[in-house]
Amino acid sequence: MRRGRLRVFLGAAPGVGKTYTMLEEGRRLREEGGDVVVAVVETHGRCGTAAMAEGVEAVPRTTVSHRGVGLAEMDLDAVLARRPGTALVDEYAHTNAPGARHEKRWEDVSALLAAGIDVITTVNIQHIESLNDVVQRITGVPQRETVPDQVLRAADQIELVDLAPQALRDRLAAGNVYPAERIDAALSNYFRLGNLTALRELALLWLADEVDSALKDYRAEHRIDSTWEARERVVVALTGGPEGETLLRRGARIAARSSGGELLAVHVSSQEGLREGRPGALAAQRALTEKLGGTFHQVVGDGIPESLVGFARAVNATQLVIGISRRGRLATALTGPGIGATVIRESGGIDVHIVNHAAAGGRFALPRPGGALTARRRLLGFALSVLGGPVLTWLLAGQRSAESIVVEVLAYQLLVIVVALVGGIWPALYTAVLSAVTLDYFFIEPVRTITVDEPVHLLALVLYVVNASLVSYIVDQAARRSRSALRAGAESELLATVAGSVLRGQDALQALVDRTREAFGLDAVRLRSGEDVLCASGQPRGGEEPALVRVGDRASLELHGAGPGASERRLLGVIAAQIDAALEHQDLSDTASEVGPLAENDQVRSALLSAVSHDLRRPLTAATTAVSSLRSSEVSWSPADRDELLATAEESLTTLTGLVTDLLDVSRIQAGALVVSLAATDVDEVILPSLDELDLGPADVDLDLDPDLPCVRADAGLLQRAIVNILANAVRFSPGDRSARVATSVFGDTVQIRVIDHGGGVPPDRREQLFVPFQRLGDTDNTTGLGLGLSLSKGFVEGMGGGLSAEDTPGGGLTMVISLPVADGQASGRTDR
Repeated sequence: MRRGRLRVFLGAAPGVGKTYTMLEEGRRLREEGGDVVVAVVETHGRCGTAAMAEGVEAVPRTTVSHRGVGLAEMDLDAVLARRPGTALVDEYAHTNAPGARHEKRWEDVSALLAAGIDVITTVNIQHIESLNDVVQRITGVPQRETVPDQVLRAADQIELVDLAPQALRDRLAAGNVYPAERIDAALSNYFRLGNLTALRELALLWLADEVDSALKDYRAEHRIDSTWEARERVVVALTGGPEGETLLRRGARIAARSSGGELLAVHVSSQEGLREGRPGALAAQRALTEKLGGTFHQVVGDGIPESLVGFARAVNATQLVIGISRRGRLATALTGPGIGATVIRESGGIDVHIVNHAAAGGRFALPRPGGALTARRRLLGFALSVLGGPVLTWLLAGQRSAESIVVEVLAYQLLVIVVALVGGIWPALYTAVLSAVTLDYFFIEPVRTITVDEPVHLLALVLYVVNASLVSYIVDQAARRSRSALRAGAESELLATVAGSVLRGQDALQALVDRTREAFGLDAVRLRSGEDVLCASGQPRGGEEPALVRVGDRASLELHGAGPGASERRLLGVIAAQIDAALEHQDLSDTASEVGPLAENDQVRSALLSAVSHDLRRPLTAATTAVSSLRSSEVSWSPADRDELLATAEESLTTLTGLVTDLLDVSRIQAGALVVSLAATDVDEVILPSLDELDLGPADVDLDLDPDLPCVRADAGLLQRAIVNILANAVRFSPGDRSARVATSVFGDTVQIRVIDHGGGVPPDRREQLFVPFQRLGDTDNTTGLGLGLSLSKGFVEGMGGGLSAEDTPGGGLTMVISLPVADGQASGRTDR
């Protein structure tokens, strides 16, 4: 059976027109003869959206009962039975009511796709799982309804429904998104201009990355190695030398010439790597890369040109910036054109920029004698021996005399040493034997024969070969040690890069996996714990068997691509130990998060102690003074004075009794510990008892309560105490002709309770003092100054994981806003549209 196609309309925020666009597309398909039905659409009372839904067949919803309340959900079975060509399913990230077949609506959509039904759906950027924490930092609103990235990326088509931030605010102000009573709160919270601009940028970048990922997959599937210049990607090759800063700034300028250009700096650590430069130069260049907006990468490879070009092709680079060689002309003449020429030859369609710099090679610099002996070096040594020997013989033969034998021997000895420096032990031994035979044949009597008359001459030749062998052996051993040292340095740099990625704030596990893939040139790396993939980097090619590296007792690294060698295995073991430490740190962080409720309890308890120290003192002092005065025998009280003192004592004791009762009832103090009991709480069931406690009626307070408000995660007793205190203040300071107002609303996964008065307000510079213990206006009498106070109310709300803030009331006055998280499992349904 053909699997259905999924088409997603993505928006940066509620109200940009995703649902309207989906319905518009459904009507277009229907007019073209398609079989289209509305499986579920949330109009949210918007007339334009409701009008667009008219005329399109709608499958009736099913009702799911939850806690005695009937919730309308998409009838999956009915849609499957209807089997339309295309189903319109709004709010892809929606959480279904308990009792439905699937927990999430995207799982319902998967069932429709499996049945061969095409689906058009909508989703907001804040509901993408990988961006959830980013959106929370931008808006301050956590999102518990999310869609896994891999599910969304599997869609056949993703389209962005875009609207400029100011245009969206204009729509909101005109009443086209929310009802009139919720507009002010929305504009001052989620729909701030900065929030909308950041969310829009996030949506555009995510979609651009998705398109780029799709392009990479297409090129990998079709084995396309050539560069497609869809986006300028500039790779800058760094050696750690002094020219690095010049190259980086040149690369940044090239990347900035086109919109969306990317800067990538790469350092190839190899056994030959040109690793000169000041200590710490590479670290400084890494910091400069990040300052210029680029990313730093580390690659381990035997050949710098091949590794550099391979990395550039892997990231689909369009430009490659390298520095002109720091070698001198003599070194270039002896050892070939060098890295730059090889990079140009291997780069293919990648443009290569060779940048001049102050550290370019001098006129007469000698080649470096050290370094690992590659096959190229050995071949060069043999070539020098084959060509240098005849040339030297020709030169010496023309100047031969009876006394020149010492010069001839030393000249051939020099040739052997030079060959040893260039090619190592085997070319040097070859040259030593060949030069010994040449000396005997051309320069030792009798000439033109391989015969030695004097035994001492034969001994001299043997010593000559031994000396040449020893020199070449020492050179070869030095090269091997240099190779090991460079390899250790490359490994150290790789580990430093990995550690730096973690320290700079990247996710530890993901950074380790990403750098492992880049460093060893692998197709993909996955960190598995049993059947679960904890994190992954890259895409594996089909048909290959991955290599496994154990990570402690809990996980393993799955390596796709060329298998690591013995030295790489040792380095992978070190990285695996770091991953194991990161997993342990993650476990400790999870444990630490469980201590959070204890901190909340301490916060509330501190607020209680601060309040009790003052609130108990005044009524207790007043009552004590009144009773002491009545018992005094030195003063004769008149009946009126006695009645006044008794009234004062009664009033103070009554206040004191009520305060102590409230504290014991609200805080449920047991054995000196205050416990916050968080549970799903209906806000309406807390507000109404608060009004009864204050003896307030319709003439005193206007109520604007959202009938669809979800439950909040709160302690009902603490929340009532906070509302009572805040509402009492609002009623006290409201003018006689205007009542205080209580309004509720929801934004994302946050419920707001707004207590509004139209009094004189509080100057902005004094608002912070509102929450300092006992900073009351007119706190002079014996009753109104007691309560739990705004300081304690703030402590209660924050102890429940919420927040209390003060805002200006439009037209004058003060608005106190209590923000609380939506209870787990409660679908707000307010931001996905």
